[in-house]
Amino acid sequence: MPTHGSLTKAGKVRGQTPKVQARERHGTISIMRNKENFRKRFELKRVPGQNKPGQRPRRR
Repeated sequence: MPTHGSLTKAGKVRGQTPKVQARERHGTISIMRNKENFRKRFELKRVPGQNKPGQRPRRR
């Protein structure tokens, strides 16, 4: 199978890019997360998934 370009150049850009340290990330506190999930599911009556009421449907 033919390749699109030389295999000797594979990973060239990634190898030249300087390493950036990842920043420390903190998740939400479990009580607050549970409270927000309860509000979304039962008070706002949202269904699971990415389609929220009031949003336009995705164009194809």
